[in-house]
Amino acid sequence: MEHYENFKEELQMRTAHAEEIIRRYLPEEAGFARTMAEAMNYSMCAGGKRLRPILLLETFRMFGEDERVAEPFMAGIEMIHTHSLIHDDLPAIDNDDYRRGRLTTHKVYGEAMGVLSGVSLLNYAYETMLGAFDLTSDKDRVIRALKIMSNKTGLYGMLGGQSVDVENDGKEISRGMLDYIYEHKTSALIEASMMAGAILGGANEEQTAQIEKAASAIGLAFQIQDDILDVTSTDQELGKSVGSDRVNEKSTFVTVLGLECSRALVEELTGQAEQALSGFAEPDFLLCLARALAGRKS
Repeated sequence: MEHYENFKEELQMRTAHAEEIIRRYLPEEAGFARTMAEAMNYSMCAGGKRLRPILLLETFRMFGEDERVAEPFMAGIEMIHTHSLIHDDLPAIDNDDYRRGRLTTHKVYGEAMGVLSGVSLLNYAYETMLGAFDLTSDKDRVIRALKIMSNKTGLYGMLGGQSVDVENDGKEISRGMLDYIYEHKTSALIEASMMAGAILGGANEEQTAQIEKAASAIGLAFQIQDDILDVTSTDQELGKSVGSDRVNEKSTFVTVLGLECSRALVEELTGQAEQALSGFAEPDFLLCLARALAGRKS
């Protein structure tokens, strides 16, 4: 992986590229619904790692060439992710005041507009991704990618995991239920990003299934590391309130397995992701990214 010995600089370039694409697809702040568009854009422009769009594009690059078809999906997946963050922060769920170093959407625009702007972002994501039909002659790939997106983000994916998490908030839960929550609430969206990128690039079913394995491991490792940072980091480092899992009496891998076992599991999952990706052509950046996510401090 000598090509990416300057990984931080390479990541910054990819983050800036993803940011430019995302902003290109944001809604216009005009008309009677201007306030909702402003709330949507406030959340979308709050910074962040842009991890999911980067994963989508980097996976696409292992299989395809014309990146234009991936761009609406890059913006769309970030809209879906941001919608989930807006709703996570609401008083009815995590009741967080800060996200990415500034006030959360509902603290600026009110709780009702927080709910509405989140729902609107979810809908606008699909409006945006449908635009990919105009950018390729291979309509079947777009259809298959959209199916993955809808499945991985809905009842049987991210939202299903979120519902089980909320329903059991403050309760002692089994390891099986904890796995379900993490696999659906977090991993499903990582899987959607990488699988959609692979499909749009021309990956076959076997290759897409292998990408799903890698994405699942990356997603789980990412969320467990998030749990670790919630007890080891600071508000300033994370840009959001730490210790909220403890305050809200949430069951996490840290509370169930302990800190050291959780760290070991992150390492194990990262190894699984690396193994799943190693059989593809030019996976170096994704391999470096998986390793960086496992060791991140924010």
